[in-house]
Amino acid sequence: MEQVNPTRMELIKKRAQIKMAEQGRDLLRQKMDALVREFFHIAESFSQSREELETAADAAQYSLLMAEGVDDSIALKSASFATRKGLLLEIRGKNIMGVPVPVIEKKRVSKTVLERGYGIVGTSGRIDETAEKFEAEIDMLLELAEKETAMRRLGSEIQMSRRRVNALEQVLIPDLKKQAKYIRISIEEREREDLFRLKKVKKILERKKKSGEGLE
Repeated sequence: MEQVNPTRMELIKKRAQIKMAEQGRDLLRQKMDALVREFFHIAESFSQSREELETAADAAQYSLLMAEGVDDSIALKSASFATRKGLLLEIRGKNIMGVPVPVIEKKRVSKTVLERGYGIVGTSGRIDETAEKFEAEIDMLLELAEKETAMRRLGSEIQMSRRRVNALEQVLIPDLKKQAKYIRISIEEREREDLFRLKKVKKILERKKKSGEGLE
């Protein structure tokens, strides 16, 4: 145990530190509970979005296989090269209980036939359908990435908060209480010793007083 000065001022100081540490622990618990609720809320949405993504990916792959099997391969390749464009994303942040999480600001990837860049003549509705389904899949991927990143950051903060709560609850607060107990016991022992000495001095004085009265 850390060496402490067993005085009343030090006891008051330790009691104040215990109170502050307990308040900090309670606030961290409240924060952790709120983060856990938010984490599971996002996780539920993430699970649903992931199922939707798998369905969309299967549909897009099926459309591509149909287009490859029926349409002219040159037309299909030309359409795929024409639609190869960069995707501009704007990422801003928001706070969830003090935890920064990303929010992806974007225009939808889905486009009209004219916006895709390939000619209408020479391409079939199957190619259009394939492009549309892959664009929808990318939209879902971006939404899923945003949720997954938020979950990772919230999970990391939950673990950090749990470690802090455990450190306060299992190390700091018990140590402060031991120090306060040591100080209190030391003060009580010193007071008993002082009282014993006072009684002893009082008896000595009383005996001297009686001896003086006897001589008179």
